[in-house]
Amino acid sequence: MKIYLAGPDVFLPDAVEIGRRKAAICARHGLTGAYPLDNAVDLTAPDASLAIFKGNEAMMDAADAIIANLTPFRGPSADAGTVYELGYMAGRGKLCFAYSNDPAVYADRVARYHAIAKAEAGHLIDGDGLTVEDFGLPDNLMMIHTLDLHGARLVTPRQRPADIWHDLASFEACVALAADRAAVTSS
Repeated sequence: MKIYLAGPDVFLPDAVEIGRRKAAICARHGLTGAYPLDNAVDLTAPDASLAIFKGNEAMMDAADAIIANLTPFRGPSADAGTVYELGYMAGRGKLCFAYSNDPAVYADRVARYHAIAKAEAGHLIDGDGLTVEDFGLPDNLMMIHTLDLHGARLVTPRQRPADIWHDLASFEACVALAADRAAVTSS
């Protein structure tokens, strides 16, 4: 089974090494990990962003499944590009797995960045008066239920690891789920 490895990991200073570690974990479980930085793109080219997009889309098309890192990125929620990739794969009927190294519920994470309050009607709102999703889920309901219906429940640790960007225990749990699924479908 070929797995597209999505996530904001590509922005880390040691992004290539993280990709190698993730691919090695996949290989130990009998899977092939395809990491976005495996694509060779000339970042100085005028169309570099489109080349990245097309390369990643081609990798997703060639993959059987996705493992998305939904650890909150630059705010209370997952990286927007990763969320797109998760939806892309679900829309193509491919298996969807994901993890987040922040096990807190979404409303609590929003409260880390914004003042929230209870509206007169009883729901949570932010400082702009906008509703804060509060279903006790770790992120937006569209992502969480995509996983429930197209693969497996979001994997989270019991406690937030000290290094949310380099701890790969929850990632490896997703790989194990994917390997189990691959074993079932091949028998």
